[in-house]
Amino acid sequence: MKVFKLKTDLQQYLNDLRAEGKTIGLTATMGALHQGHLSLVARAKEQTDVVVATIFVNPTQFNDPKDLEKYPRPIAHDIRLLEQAGCDVLFNPEVTEMYAANEQWHLDIGALEHLLEGKFRPGHYQGVTQIVFKLFDVVKPDLAFFGQKDYQQVMVISRMVELLSLPVKLVMCPIEREADGLAMSSRNVHLSAQEHQTALVLSKTLFWLRDHFSVDEMADLQQQGTDQISHAPGVDFEYLELADGETLLPATPQSKSIVALVAAKVGATRLIDNVIVK
Repeated sequence: MKVFKLKTDLQQYLNDLRAEGKTIGLTATMGALHQGHLSLVARAKEQTDVVVATIFVNPTQFNDPKDLEKYPRPIAHDIRLLEQAGCDVLFNPEVTEMYAANEQWHLDIGALEHLLEGKFRPGHYQGVTQIVFKLFDVVKPDLAFFGQKDYQQVMVISRMVELLSLPVKLVMCPIEREADGLAMSSRNVHLSAQEHQTALVLSKTLFWLRDHFSVDEMADLQQQGTDQISHAPGVDFEYLELADGETLLPATPQSKSIVALVAAKVGATRLIDNVIVK
């Protein structure tokens, strides 16, 4: 696996591969890799000739400086995992390589910016679109692979691609879960054994919603799911929403696809999860 720190070096390398007719797949990560990330690499290997992973803890998408500071950065371990997964290229730039001083960015992505995650993390999706646009601009991937766990993020990036007419196809890959159902996340390392057990209420409730789903009883099901999570000891509930899979506005009987999304804190760790119910 080739490792690059500088944009110009990476671009030169990829231009040469492109000239040979090779297709390029991108998986953009913030590191602290787990099986969920590696499943994106595996999917990219199936569908493209050259797989580029990026590891960059993006400062503009954190609302809380403490959260940014404590975000795990086990780079040596991440490199080993990517090598084992057969990744071809790693781009691991410094902040100064990706951002100039006092850079401004705003993209009007409409209601998506203020719903659900956007409501609890104001400004987050401006930071996400800012960095993903930069990475797309550097790598110029044919396909970019993102995990369903960040469902709203995929919708936001999809909207950006549409608004800016970017020549990249997005592929949303299924959530990878622990054997007990907990969605894999880089934040799970912060959970104690007891908190891990407590956190299972999120996936259990989502699976219950999927198994009992009926369009006629959506409001009632959402309330029951909310009760299950908000009454669980040790859980600081934020939201549970049955949303339209295309807009993330509240689902209606006319919604073609419906996704149940949840966010809550367990101890000091904020977790999100979702499941497609229709």
